[in-house]
Amino acid sequence: MFSSEAHFVSVVLSSLLATAAGVALSYGGWRRGDARAVLVGTAFTVMASLLLVHGFASPGFIVEMNGVVAFTGAATLPVGGVILALSALPSTRGPRAVAPLLWLQAVLMVGVVALGLAALWLPELVPSVPEPASLPAIAVLVVGLAFYGVLALRALHTVLLTRRRADLGVFVGLVWLAGALVPALTQSYLDLAWWLGHGLEVAGVLLVGLPVAADLFRASPSRPLAGDLRGAEIVSAEEAFLGSQVGGLVRLLAEKDEYTEGHTRRVALLAVEVGEELGVPPARLRELATGGLLHDIGKLSVPDEVLKKPGALDDAEYALVQKHTVWGDALLGRLGFSPRIRDLVRDHHERLDGTGYPNGATALSLETRVLAVCDVYDALRSDRVYREAWVHERAIALLRDEAESKFDARCVEALSRVLDRESASRTLLAV
Repeated sequence: MFSSEAHFVSVVLSSLLATAAGVALSYGGWRRGDARAVLVGTAFTVMASLLLVHGFASPGFIVEMNGVVAFTGAATLPVGGVILALSALPSTRGPRAVAPLLWLQAVLMVGVVALGLAALWLPELVPSVPEPASLPAIAVLVVGLAFYGVLALRALHTVLLTRRRADLGVFVGLVWLAGALVPALTQSYLDLAWWLGHGLEVAGVLLVGLPVAADLFRASPSRPLAGDLRGAEIVSAEEAFLGSQVGGLVRLLAEKDEYTEGHTRRVALLAVEVGEELGVPPARLRELATGGLLHDIGKLSVPDEVLKKPGALDDAEYALVQKHTVWGDALLGRLGFSPRIRDLVRDHHERLDGTGYPNGATALSLETRVLAVCDVYDALRSDRVYREAWVHERAIALLRDEAESKFDARCVEALSRVLDRESASRTLLAV
């Protein structure tokens, strides 16, 4: 058994820190018009309010043994998990719900504290808590684990995309909160496991709350609890998500040739959207984003008089440009990039029938097939000094004509669906 004083101090201090995280989230959400952030802030402030009452109800500190400490201890994690899980609803992503959620947050905070203090004064107000490991307790445990499991999976998706330590901390914190549910609902306060779980609960609230609050104020937030970070955001803010090395190489390419840098960025954006359409896992989607941004990095070694020639290339000049794939592969090898990213850079001009370069390879990864299709599409849709840009229908028709012989038909059709959705979205905005 730990002393009542130790329980009171640790729980109350943790509740104050969780309150600070919740207020920061709510304030940031209000400033940005992001109701989802306000809802996450509401979850933390409600959990903090329950923890605060739980701390003040520590038996033997201010009051004697009471039902408030059991009820608030059992309710904190399930209630927080339910509110956090609601942050994934589409209706929480706009600004309209911000003001109502702020009012709801204030009402819930004041209500929880007021009811808790009233219950300490009048113990008969406290509803009974299911016995540890009873059927109702197990039912609450299963529901709570389901909510935290969904949250943890969303956070893991974000971790695999961003590789940020703070996002990893959120994932670990959610796992701790899920783990804390087990002893909270299956053990009594006389068991050591209950106390260890209680400590895990407090640590988990802080490990989730503080990074999530800090993330809201980043220039490129990752929203690990919502888990809705998209590949296009990774490409658009490459230095924030993919690292300074990738950002530096992209800047070098822009200084070398603005057209090439713009082309690589458009190709990377298309490639990650097509990858998401095809269900590419987040870790591989991150590699696809990196490979897309750097697929023409070998053109840093192509002489300006060839790369920027105001006309069609002759055979010798074209052969020189073709070397950019192996030059890019070699450069990324020296810089320590992974073999899969280097494969994307080396093989994005390969074709399924072996007519591509540099090696005439035919065994191409799905990511390479996606990149090849997006690379050709953007090249056809771009104005060149020796020809005008093709219209969308003509470019897609060419890719479909050469599907299965040169290009993967699945990738071509996925690209078509992505572009059709974007076109429909632009039409709706125009209306």
